Amino acid sequence: MIDKKANRLRRARATRARIRHLNVIRLTVHRTNLHIYAQIISADGKNVLCSASTLEPEVRAQLAGVSGKGGNVNAAKIIGTRIAEKAKAAGVESVAFDRAGYSFHGRVAALAQAAREAGLKF
Repeated sequence: MIDKKANRLRRARATRARIRHLNVIRLTVHRTNLHIYAQIISADGKNVLCSASTLEPEVRAQLAGVSGKGGNVNAAKIIGTRIAEKAKAAGVESVAFDRAGYSFHGRVAALAQAAREAGLKF
């Protein structure tokens, strides 16, 4: 019997194979119950160009005023905006969105929408 995590990782492998074939920079997302993480990874997959997560002290301070938690849609919107700003500072304008097998819903969709609104193209 295949469990939820194995199914998610299978979906993630399929998505990453397509992105690898395109040879473009990717924005990858990882979520847990308490936090959400985003990374911009180079086209060859060897270097992380920039990252953002709800564990960063600046984000934690920002969340204390809004919701106090890192595992909700408000936190995902903050991380989406933050990763887009960091990517633009690193000279990245366009990326492929790697949702890591998670469904495009809730926190993952909120992060993507916030990154798009902040000027990242995908």
